[in-house]
Amino acid sequence: MKMKLSLLAALLVSGSAHAQQGNMTFFVTSAGAGRGADLGGLAGADKHCQSLAQAAGAGNRTWRAYLSTTGAKPVNARDRIGNGPWQNALGDVVAKDLSELHANPRINKRTAITEKGAIVNGRGDTPNMHDVLTGSRSDGRAFIGSDDTTCRNWTSSGEGSAVVGHHDRIGLRDDAESKSWNSSHFSRGCSHDALKSSGGDGRLFCFAVK
Repeated sequence: MKMKLSLLAALLVSGSAHAQQGNMTFFVTSAGAGRGADLGGLAGADKHCQSLAQAAGAGNRTWRAYLSTTGAKPVNARDRIGNGPWQNALGDVVAKDLSELHANPRINKRTAITEKGAIVNGRGDTPNMHDVLTGSRSDGRAFIGSDDTTCRNWTSSGEGSAVVGHHDRIGLRDDAESKSWNSSHFSRGCSHDALKSSGGDGRLFCFAVK
């Protein structure tokens, strides 16, 4: 009888977790695309988000990677992700709309979890993986200028650089950039090893478009 009750409890917990993931509209990818910052452009990055969401039971929505691009026709990350609200796999709301997302979001190590509901290593953990690719300014818009802020619009795994944010909101200093979830500093390069060297793993923020 005890075994049956334990099994029932496990099934109920599993069902509840699966239901929460089905309502998920925000996550940090549980893994990078495997080629550093070469994501296959925006289309490849979106596909990566969609595939991970599908595997987690939330593939009934359209998912977009929070990434900006530069050039003659720049794309702003904030214009790609809908209007919110957004919640993680455990049901925690990280922002109710675009204004809150870019002014005072509830994004931190506890809430910026993967599509599986797992915590992502942050500063102080081994290895540190708090750098998340964005290529964006703090307001969610693309950079204007000659510097490479997007690893050649997410097609380079060699030369170049990309702007990253800190999902745990912690950095080397006690300033706005170190605490920024979407615009903290430049990467040391575009390869997987270069991203790892400054505390990254080629991960992305994924948002469901409503």
